Formats: sequence, structure tokens, C-alpha cells
Amino acid sequence: MNVLGISGSLRQASFNTALLHAAQELAPAGMNIVIHRLHALPLFDQDVEEQGDPAPVAEFKDAIERADGLLFACPEYNGGITGVLKNAVDWASRLGKTRKVAALAGKTICIIGASPGITGTVRAQDQLRLILRRAGARTEPQGDVLVFQAHTKIIDGRLADERTREALGRHLAGFGERLAATSKDF
Repeated sequence: MNVLGISGSLRQASFNTALLHAAQELAPAGMNIVIHRLHALPLFDQDVEEQGDPAPVAEFKDAIERADGLLFACPEYNGGITGVLKNAVDWASRLGKTRKVAALAGKTICIIGASPGITGTVRAQDQLRLILRRAGARTEPQGDVLVFQAHTKIIDGRLADERTREALGRHLAGFGERLAATSKDF
């Protein structure tokens, strides 16, 4: 099964991008996670969309459509999701000029997140779930991976905390089971 990993942070030393790299290492057998960077996505602009999706947007939507499921690594800034993540969801929730179905429609989603704070990314994950449901994605709860005090668990870009690694591995195994079950629904 092919999973598209999306980090809501553009920062070079992002805790959430590091969490996606850890997910690649810890993915269960048969799950391949490819990380798609959001750096090239322009800000959503309906005037631009009406001219046709810019190449980075079309590539992003194509990557979503090819994936069996999506793994969002969701930072929390000021109690909510980042602008870059909201922008990506906005583009992926739209048809554009050439698609009959939005890229996010019906996609099975898994959300994880890391933050230096003591509550992890609980508010941002809740907000992201709500936004993704509105976009037609499948975001049934499956437990949370809320990496709090990430600066003590992610060292030099690597998830070093063994308990967190084990929890992430279990979470990904559950996501894989859910993906397998949802693929039978179609």
C-alpha cells in the first residue's frame, strides 16, 4: 500500500518532517510512505485556479490520487494548523478545471503531530480532522500520536524516544489495517 506523507511545516529542522521520516522507518511490511514537500505550492487563489492548476498543484493532486492513504504530520502554531497545511488542503479539496472528483474526496487519512508544547498537537489535529472531513476525506478516529516536548524526543532530526517510536509503529500498523479494510469497501 502506498501512503503519501505530508508535513505541515516548511522548516528545515521540522519535528513533523522528522516524524514522517520515522514513520518511513517504522511502517509495517507492505506499507511504503513517500513524503511530498509543500514548498512549491502557491497560495490558493481562485483566479489562478480558473486558469488551470499550476504545475506544483497538479503534481500534488496527482500524488494524492495515486496514494492509497495520506499521513499528515500536523504541527500546531497558535492553537491551530499551519497556514501551509491549510493551503495544501484548500488546493486538494478543489476540482480545478480538469478533475471530476477532488483529490481528497474519499481518501483515508492518518494524522500524527509533534510540538515542543506539553499538549502535543491535539488542537491542531482536531482542527485538521474537521477541515479534512469537510473536504470529503475519511478521518475516523483511530487514536492520536501527539508527540509533546518534541525537542526532547527528536534529536538531530531523528525520533530517538523509544516509547514514542513504539507508539508510532503501533499507530501505523492500525492505519495499515484500516487502509486494507477501506480498500475492500470500494
